[in-house]
Formats: sequence, C-alpha cells, structure tokens
Amino acid sequence: MRALLLLAFGGPHSLAEVEPFLIRLFRGRKPSAEVLERVKERYRLIGGASPLFKITQEQAKRLEKSLGEKGHSFKSYVGMRYGHPMIEETMERIVQDGIEEVIAIPMAPFQSRESTGAYIEEVKRVQKNMGEVFKISFVVGWHMHPLFLEAIREKVHEGLMGFTLEERKKVHLLFTAHSLPESIVEKDPYAREIEESIQGVVDGLEHRAWRMAYQSKGGGPEEWIGPDVESVLTNLCKEGIRKVLIVPIGFVSDHIEILYDIDILYREKAKSLGIKLKRTTSLNFSEKFVKALSAIVEEHILNMSPLP
Repeated sequence: MRALLLLAFGGPHSLAEVEPFLIRLFRGRKPSAEVLERVKERYRLIGGASPLFKITQEQAKRLEKSLGEKGHSFKSYVGMRYGHPMIEETMERIVQDGIEEVIAIPMAPFQSRESTGAYIEEVKRVQKNMGEVFKISFVVGWHMHPLFLEAIREKVHEGLMGFTLEERKKVHLLFTAHSLPESIVEKDPYAREIEESIQGVVDGLEHRAWRMAYQSKGGGPEEWIGPDVESVLTNLCKEGIRKVLIVPIGFVSDHIEILYDIDILYREKAKSLGIKLKRTTSLNFSEKFVKALSAIVEEHILNMSPLP
C-alpha cells in the first residue's frame, strides 16, 4: 500500500497554540507581546483556532476514498509545515505503519520556493534524517488541470448567485493570491502560473469583468508583489464599480487569510468605499475539487516509472 501525504501550511488548534505556532513560523524567534496579541485577536474573531488541519484531513480522506474507487490503494496522511501534526511527526507515523512508497501533494496550486518548494524541502530533509526508508514523489504543477479550473468556475457561478440578477451584470471578479517578496517571485513560476490559471478560469466563463490582486503580505523592508487588494478596491470604487466578488484562487482551503483577511478586513474596507463585497466559498473538500485532485494523482501515478 502507498501513502498519500497532503502537505499544508498549518495553524494553531487553539489560542494557546498561537505562540508556539508563531515561534515555528519565525524560525525560533519569539514574537513580541504586541504581535502575539494581534494574531491571537484575529484567531479569536474566526472562532479561536484555524480550521485548516480538519479541512485538509477531510480532503485526504475523501481523496483516499475516490482513488480507492478507481482501484488505487492508499492510506492518507496529513503533514503541516508549521502546525501539528508536523511533517516530521506524520512521516514517522508512515514509517511505523510500514509503508515504503509515498506520494506527497503540497496543497498549493502555484509553485514557489516559499510554498511548494518549502514543503518539498522539508519532506526531503526529514526523509534524509530517517535514512531514506521509503520512496517518495511529489505532485506539483496542477494549476492548469481542467478539473481544477472547473472546480474554481463552479465556485464563481455559486458566488454570483449571491447578487441579484441585475447586480450580476455589474459584478467585477477580483482574483486573489498570497503576496510574496519580489526577490523570490522574480525567480519563481508563481506569478505566471497564477495569471495562467485566472485566464483559464475566465476563458470558460461568460462573465469576463475581472481584476487580480495580491493579499496578506508580510512585514519587513522587502518589496512585496502587488497590486494589493485594498488599492484595487479603491481603484474600482473610483471607476464607479460597486459590486465585487472575490475569488481567492491562490488558496484551496479556509484559513486565517480567508476568514480574517477577506471576510473581515477587506469586507470592512469595501464597506467604507460603498462596495458590496462577497467572496466565493473555498474549494475545501467540494466534490469537484476532490474529483480534480483524484484525477491529478491518478495521472501522476500513470506517469511514474514502474517500481523495479
């Protein structure tokens, strides 16, 4: 039997876990009291914890079931980069379970050293420390898979239903993805793949009025790629656009950047501008998204070289 390992960013399971989560995120540096309280307040506002692990766990279970129905035997696991269960903890379980082949899927559609690259690097580090006791391959580069694009389109259609028939004619789609430092993105396919996916989604829609923005940038002196969501909303307002549907194409699951940044922060910004702002629901474990992942993994299996 193979292991199916879904890799995600992670998040605190409770307010008490916020500080150790941030310490891991800051590579061992303890956050200031101000930063800690600010982040804790954001998690309080979305229910006191990140839902990311439970969502990823359900994605893994449904993906395992879907692949099983196609005749592929897998046992699914979830490993988090900065939350529990950590990637290392999960890989230790895989070894204990006697599994010798792992197919790992970073749950990020767009490739970057800071996302997919970081997951792969961590898995390889742990694998090396364990003595490379199992074979592992990675599923990446699925941003243009037709079923992934179809799953996004389904969410766009559903989101447009949140506006009246008359309003729908005036709605602008605002696609968003996580911002990254320019120094990283200029050497990555990240921004190009986002643009390709958006075009792929829009090409299959009758609704063609759209913009793109980056969200949730970090701090520090570095320049981050833009435009940012707030400035795009401001520009839309100046153009007389009052109906906006955010499509967070860069994320496949609900987490802090969806539930706080979009649902609270950007909604408040839109309200101050007189814009009616809604967003598409996240892919999470929608039937179409699980179907897409299942097809992506199956194609990966078929393209793998046979075991000796």
